[in-house]
Amino acid sequence: MTLNIQRQAPEQSEIMVANNTVANTQQKRLSIGIVGGGIGGVAFAVALSRDSQLDIQLFEAAPQFSEIGAGVSFGPNAVKAIQRLGLEDSYQRIADSSPAPFEDVWFEWRRGSDDAYLTASLASGVGQSSVHRADFLDAIVANLPEGIAHFGKRCVEVQQDADSATAYFDDGTHFTGDVIIGFDGIKSAVRHHVMPPAEYGEITPFWSGTYAYRGMIPTDELEAALEAKGSENRLALVPQMYLGKDRHILTFPVKQSQLINVVAFITDRTTPNPKLSEGEEWVQAVSQEELLEVFEGWSPACQAILECIPEPTRWALHELPELPRYHRDRVLIVGDAAHALVPHQGAGAGQALEDAYVLASLLSDENCDRHTVNDVLAAFEQVRHARTCKVQRTSHEAGNVYEYAGIGIGDNETKLIENLEHRFDWLWNHDPHDDVVAAQLYLA
Repeated sequence: MTLNIQRQAPEQSEIMVANNTVANTQQKRLSIGIVGGGIGGVAFAVALSRDSQLDIQLFEAAPQFSEIGAGVSFGPNAVKAIQRLGLEDSYQRIADSSPAPFEDVWFEWRRGSDDAYLTASLASGVGQSSVHRADFLDAIVANLPEGIAHFGKRCVEVQQDADSATAYFDDGTHFTGDVIIGFDGIKSAVRHHVMPPAEYGEITPFWSGTYAYRGMIPTDELEAALEAKGSENRLALVPQMYLGKDRHILTFPVKQSQLINVVAFITDRTTPNPKLSEGEEWVQAVSQEELLEVFEGWSPACQAILECIPEPTRWALHELPELPRYHRDRVLIVGDAAHALVPHQGAGAGQALEDAYVLASLLSDENCDRHTVNDVLAAFEQVRHARTCKVQRTSHEAGNVYEYAGIGIGDNETKLIENLEHRFDWLWNHDPHDDVVAAQLYLA
């Protein structure tokens, strides 16, 4: 469909809606189009919606808000971002935590061959703070004012000029505003505009070499299965990580401890750049037999866990290379669109929430308007880029450590324990408000 729309004054935004009429928005200090309605995008929209001088429009490809996946774990830095975003009450109503006396335990680490305890990583005051992804998204959406979200809007292209930026959608509609923010995930269309292939080459997600088998188990069922194998019930209720060569398994409770989230990983390290088979889907249902075969010979507790997952799904974990930039004039990519990573530090959603808080704080500043917003987006990139790239890099390294492939560590349990007890300190001991302050100094 060819759309011929008269450009409006740049201080207003325009939305081409389904009947091809232009919906004008009331003049505000800044108009912001958000592409992507996952956890990060919705949290960002909620934070911006508190500023009456901002016009916010959020565009989601799906017919309604929805999340794929099961449990998601948040470290102390992510919980701090949730608090800063004003979403703590919504979060705490649904969040799980480690039971007493293990409140501060993020994970206990065990040998996968025999369940032997190695050590624990402690997140003081937070422990294993986790939720079911869909529950968390629903809790955030409840804070989003009416009229901001638009569904069935899959972004296919972004364009901009000196005064505005436009997102085009596959249904023939479009949005024009002062800025476009791409929260549209690892397969981002907005990224294509920020980093055009003619200049940067094709930037596409790559397979990490790791498959993740996922399942959810009713807690009472897992407790019974562990008991039948001679293992203690604590292994169901306290978050666990079972380690082995090229494989590891994690478990933690979700849904008020009614369910146990299980992810079992296996990594192909036989080649430097492993490839998926041609046409292979990223996510597919597989047999329990395949899962049990991958972990044949593992400990009684591990067998009990995996035998409770009759219909596992297998996820080919993809990530992005570290990108040299996230920002191009009036367009910015954030969250997985900018720095998608493997889940081995439980850090992906946390980085999206940090991005959401920092960016919302900067855009809500009364000194940020359509004339200064380019500089504000550049300041955001300046303060966030090094941290998010390091999180990508260390998340990949963490998977190696868990699977006895860490450089200088291998299967040396003394070195392994020392690494696991302290490797997350730099990640967790971070307040995203410090990034806001740094950006403001950069802009001064």
